[in-house]
Amino acid sequence: MFVKVTRAKGHHYAQLVESFRDDNGQPRQRNVMTLGRIDENGGQVERLLQSLLKARGLARETSAPQVRFESALSLGDVWALDQLWREIGFDALAGVFRRARYTTPVEQAVRMMVFNRLCDPDSKLGVLRWAQTVSMPGVETSKFTHQQLLRAMDALMDHPAEVDECVAHLLRPLIDDTLSVVFYDLTTIRTEGLSEQPGDVRRPGMSKEGIVARQFLLGVVQTADGLPIHHEVFNGNASEGPTLLPVLKRVLQRFTHIRRLVLVADRGLLSLDNLKALEELALPDGALGPRKLEYILAVPGRRYGEFEPGLAALQAQASAQAAQVQAQRDAGQAAALAETLGESTWQDRRLVVAHDPERAAEQTSKRRQRIAELQARAAALADKLDAQDDGQRSRGRALSDSGAKARFFHEVADAHLASIVKVDLTSDLFRYEIDERALGRAELMDGKLLLVTNVADLKPADVVQRYKSLADIERGFRVLKSEIEIAPVFHRLPERIRAHASICFMALILYRVMRQRLKLAGHDASPETALAHLRRIQRQTVTINDSAPISGMSTVNHEQAGLLAALKLKNPPPDTQMNLL
Repeated sequence: MFVKVTRAKGHHYAQLVESFRDDNGQPRQRNVMTLGRIDENGGQVERLLQSLLKARGLARETSAPQVRFESALSLGDVWALDQLWREIGFDALAGVFRRARYTTPVEQAVRMMVFNRLCDPDSKLGVLRWAQTVSMPGVETSKFTHQQLLRAMDALMDHPAEVDECVAHLLRPLIDDTLSVVFYDLTTIRTEGLSEQPGDVRRPGMSKEGIVARQFLLGVVQTADGLPIHHEVFNGNASEGPTLLPVLKRVLQRFTHIRRLVLVADRGLLSLDNLKALEELALPDGALGPRKLEYILAVPGRRYGEFEPGLAALQAQASAQAAQVQAQRDAGQAAALAETLGESTWQDRRLVVAHDPERAAEQTSKRRQRIAELQARAAALADKLDAQDDGQRSRGRALSDSGAKARFFHEVADAHLASIVKVDLTSDLFRYEIDERALGRAELMDGKLLLVTNVADLKPADVVQRYKSLADIERGFRVLKSEIEIAPVFHRLPERIRAHASICFMALILYRVMRQRLKLAGHDASPETALAHLRRIQRQTVTINDSAPISGMSTVNHEQAGLLAALKLKNPPPDTQMNLL
């Protein structure tokens, strides 16, 4: 017998071979057994040699295997997002750009930027750095350049109609066609840079944080389930009201299967012009014939004075209820003030009024406290003026009546009480008065929510509840600004800014779908928490001595498997899992 080395499939094998003669006396060889691969460190052949040497007392000392680990790559979070991306249908974007014959794999680049907003939001250069730390299914992230990411953003805006139609198509199955309540609101997105560009959307304006900043406006339409279905970018100094109709028209054009649409919007969007135009908008004919757009709009506070006469009866009812509750409390009984609802008409439209007694009491108390503080401040200024007139000296610069008026007026304006505490700026002397009628009107409106609607089949309580659900879209804006980090925006070109907004909008869709699925599954994890846990599923590469590198995935633990199950997603393939040393 002897050992023979053979080659098969790129590997060398040691075989134990026996020579013999056949019945005709011809020499032949037959394979007794395969000993194993001789090019495998620590393999069967090497173990056999060690055993033979040990049996002869000639065992050699062996050194520990040299194990080298490559940097681990995050897999679980991008794996989950990739499944959602394909399940929702975002991969259809590849067809849009394939037809346009782009050399850059635009859909993959967009996918990278969207996933980055959810996993570790960063600049476009930061996206490339992040991409080196993840193992994205089906994407060779190392081959992308900064210019390719920017070209992908340009491609989004080169084909806006096709991209919007593709996104609308994948969202249609997720929208109820029988009764769709949609919410519309705007937020301000801060930008950086001082340059001016043609068609620039960056304009100075009052931000939602109450400061003047260079910004643009982002409008988002969202379903009652919290799913964003449309977004639009407006100039940073644009008024909110005029944005409503163009957005609604585009929503109706893209989602023609909707047979009924009820719009819910905040106070800044109500005007008589808007109402008339809204009522003229018609949905496509359905099984029930032509349908008109329905709406629930909040009345802005500046217009509450128009409704004063009609609110007296409701206020009397609320006051009687408050007195009854207070009597119960005085008697030692636990009692709470419930919200009071009323309904009347305004310009031939339904007016639903909600009154929260406890909120009203809180608002009234705070206002009276601020007025008392202003009165104390006015008294101090008047005392100083009187003391100066009597020849008394005080520390600091002398005060004049005009100076006292200016100081006090600014303090009143800062307290937003100029309509109640009225400073006489025309008088030579420092004078002011409390407008009791204006104060009474303000207290009448405390704790009240006024809603104008043309929805006929909803009870007042349902109308109020629909409007209060608008707070959910505000949470969506908080997600955009916190988890997705849409701002600040450093892009200069208007189309790049729009592309950035589009990428963040796609990320918001994925976030909301994750949130819905986790909620339906009864899981208490937020999408960001879920992604953080899934991020610990990593792609590992290890090299032992000089052998070929071995790649595999860390084991999916119970918590990670539960999150994937709650998201209705598959675990990564088990044949790629390995338990590392």
